[in-house]
Amino acid sequence: MRIISGKHKGRRLTAPKKLPVRPTTDLAKESLFNILNNHYYFHEISVLDLFAGTGNISYEFASRGTEQITAVDGDYGCVSFIKKTAALLDLDITAIKSDVYKFLERTHLKSDIIFADPPYAFTQEQFERIASIVFERDLLLADGFLILEHAKETKLDHAPYFSFSKGYGGSVFSFFQLPEALGEEE
Repeated sequence: MRIISGKHKGRRLTAPKKLPVRPTTDLAKESLFNILNNHYYFHEISVLDLFAGTGNISYEFASRGTEQITAVDGDYGCVSFIKKTAALLDLDITAIKSDVYKFLERTHLKSDIIFADPPYAFTQEQFERIASIVFERDLLLADGFLILEHAKETKLDHAPYFSFSKGYGGSVFSFFQLPEALGEEE
């Protein structure tokens, strides 16, 4: 995996092969950050990276100047790799080992961007549950995005708070926003 932009632009990182991950491709990641670049100053936002895996998305935000990043994953090896890499690159990323659903049910952390990249094999209900918990618990800040990465076979455009989606190869990013950010009344 490669950091695309920011102070660590071009830096290649190699995760241990034994990690149970499917990192976001460079093409998809670059496209995602092109969208986000039009909405945010990265040094002003907070990010929650769920199912963080190798930390690929967290490193990209940190390289671009985001200082408030929390990466959550249920795998000890993934969390360990994120902590080691963040220390190596001097990036301010807090890595937490936790089941993502349990973390969402307990946390009071509010973020500008909540990015979730669960296993593509998740059911429709498992993807929708992430969005439900985020909005029920009011974890997204005003003008924020919840972004779910999923396979193109998964359709989330009917879910509450859905805003838009963008596809890149076999991957899709579905964006969710609060009603006031969408210009709607609750």
